[in-house]
Amino acid sequence: MLERVEIEIFLTLAEELHFGRTAERLRVTTGRVSQVIKKLERRIGGPLFERTSRTVRLTAVGRQLAEDLVPLVTAMEDALRRAADASRGVTGELRVAFLGEWTAPALLRAVGLFSRRHPDCRVEVREVQLSDSRASLLDGSVDVLIASYPFDGMACGPALLTEPRVLAVGAVHPLAGERSVSLEVLAEHPVVQYPEVTSAGFKRDRTPDRTPSGRPVPKGPAGRSFSEMLTLVAMGSGVLPVGEHARRYYPRPDVSYVPIHDAQPIERGPVWMERNSTERVRAFVRAVADVAAMPATIT
Repeated sequence: MLERVEIEIFLTLAEELHFGRTAERLRVTTGRVSQVIKKLERRIGGPLFERTSRTVRLTAVGRQLAEDLVPLVTAMEDALRRAADASRGVTGELRVAFLGEWTAPALLRAVGLFSRRHPDCRVEVREVQLSDSRASLLDGSVDVLIASYPFDGMACGPALLTEPRVLAVGAVHPLAGERSVSLEVLAEHPVVQYPEVTSAGFKRDRTPDRTPSGRPVPKGPAGRSFSEMLTLVAMGSGVLPVGEHARRYYPRPDVSYVPIHDAQPIERGPVWMERNSTERVRAFVRAVADVAAMPATIT
């Protein structure tokens, strides 16, 4: 089994490709770096680096070892961080965000419950947009996001909000006066599309390529924000399946919302990076689950 110092020296040298810089970065001597690398090479039975008087390069074996070790080291560091969080309790700062005004009230109820349980952990709340919701989780600027499911590639908690689907159409659209419609009508009208940054699973759920019976759905223009998408609907450029929340938070005289009687409801709740499952995140998700189970109606 490799010792931690051996892994650290090897991966640092694989990155720096310079014995002096590696030693300086790790605050050890160049002799120590050389000694550790030679020990690893004896154990493996072949060279990990090609050395000349002017350059240091990884061999094919060294490159493969580095590629295999990096995710393992990352996993170990994540495990140590989670253990440290657990031993300290829920303290520090938790950054939560919401996507869409309609999720903010439910989020704030969860934040309130979490803060009462964990007064030593400060909660920062912010809003994100369709264009940067995924990026905010990937770059670590947000720990937990309240958003719609599905959210590809992320861990998902219990649903905090559930709502029926409606079809947004222009106020003078032929469907505007209907009491309800079927998903099959999507085959007869262009459907406004979400921005390119939106995940594939989410797009399939909101703007499917085919109706339940298999009929192709024509694609309309794409909007860069939800408001812009509704403006395209108002202009007659297409229709858009949305959650019923839009009636309350986006009332517009030029847009009508028609119930879709055969569509599954939309669910919204916490999403986060699996590798960022700290004790703070887990405690917040528990608060979300408890808020969702409360008898009071979440609006």
